[in-house]
Amino acid sequence: MAVDAGAGTGGVAWGLVKASHPEPTVAVTVLVTALAGASGRGAGGCGLVAAAVLSGQASVGWCNDVVDVERDRAAGRTDKPLAAGAPTRGMAAAAAAGALAVCVVASLACGLAAGAAHLTGVAAAWAYNLGVKRTALSWLPYAVGFGLLPAFVTLGLPGHPVPPGWAVAAGALLGVGAHVTNVLPDIDADLAAGVRGLPQRIGRRRSRLLAPVPLLAAAAVLVFGPPGPVGRAGWAALAVTGVLAVATVRTAGAGRHSRLPFLTTLAMAVTAVTLLLLHGDALA
Repeated sequence: MAVDAGAGTGGVAWGLVKASHPEPTVAVTVLVTALAGASGRGAGGCGLVAAAVLSGQASVGWCNDVVDVERDRAAGRTDKPLAAGAPTRGMAAAAAAGALAVCVVASLACGLAAGAAHLTGVAAAWAYNLGVKRTALSWLPYAVGFGLLPAFVTLGLPGHPVPPGWAVAAGALLGVGAHVTNVLPDIDADLAAGVRGLPQRIGRRRSRLLAPVPLLAAAAVLVFGPPGPVGRAGWAALAVTGVLAVATVRTAGAGRHSRLPFLTTLAMAVTAVTLLLLHGDALA
């Protein structure tokens, strides 16, 4: 499809930004950079972490839209820039390749072990886009990618410490929860397009019931896993997560277009991420 003549350079540039999936890209970048700072990385180290994560996430976003462009056009997805032709598929593919190259350099600049951990996670995300999302193992790239983020942070510290098991487990659980939560609003459209990942296979209602489970488990791991007493903040976070989990289950029978289960599970994810940041100094 040719670029709309009225789109202009600004329209193409904005389309590229939108095609990078800016919200999750920025959110994950801010989370990992903050985690790096909380674990003791200096300003320069945090800058490298931010560059690696931002470029890696952007490459994943562009890859996703390049792979799905024909499906998005067939579904009339006018909210997808590539489906509208601005930018073109070739432009987005070039941007994905360029961002991936930056990601490789920035990741390895954090240290060989740290870079290998991060690039493995990025490779898992690309594998998801390239076909794993259509299988029952659709959750696995999310578990791998999020589970390796604490390793990316700690392996770049002096002495290259291995992250504690509770941090890796919590990251993996957050990833699985993020996958199910992210898919919830689009299950029907995905099924119509032939995308049959785990959430699509078990159906909307069961997915709504499943979504809070890994997030609640992640919160529990983050409360009881780190050394030392739980503290008031830990108990409060666990209580909030439990209430949100119950609310998610109670809305499992809501209408097919209801976003309440998605919003409650999203709030659970935010609570778990906050716990992870609070324990950043215990990662190393």
